[in-house]
Amino acid sequence: MDTNERAAIADEVRRTVRAIPDFPKPGILFRDITPVLANPSLFGKVMVAIASPFEGQGITHVVSIESRGFILGAPVALELRAAFVPVRKPGRLPSATVREDYTLEYGTDALEMHADALRGAKGVLVVDDVLATGGTAAATCRLVERAGGKVFAYAFMIELAALGGRARLAGTRTDSLITY
Repeated sequence: MDTNERAAIADEVRRTVRAIPDFPKPGILFRDITPVLANPSLFGKVMVAIASPFEGQGITHVVSIESRGFILGAPVALELRAAFVPVRKPGRLPSATVREDYTLEYGTDALEMHADALRGAKGVLVVDDVLATGGTAAATCRLVERAGGKVFAYAFMIELAALGGRARLAGTRTDSLITY
């Protein structure tokens, strides 16, 4: 996909994403991707646009974060002919897991992944819907490393630049389809 085609898709996504003020709490402007998902043609174009910069780059595994990341990560993995690896909240995976605890603005959280999920991994792409503060993506990178992999790059549909998440991922390629 050339840059002009990708830019046209990004423009269409920007027009389609809904801005919901004061959700989930006052002062937050939530970027709702469900109108993009409801449009099969646009959703398909978005999956190709997210995957295209990584074609031929040796991506063997796409790791995505529960839950909206799954919506994007699985079709991107198919597009790249790569394995899909879910990262979940603790206690939701049935086999042996590795765990990464991390700090949020107001507390802590944790992520888990199957311990054997990255067997044979040569290139790991982390895919999520939104890059905000970068805390969850950085924790996912540490989780990938704990499981024996190495993150090649991050890919997001949306980046909220004012929240500075890209800085937390410095040193690793980070690609966002659109930035607010």
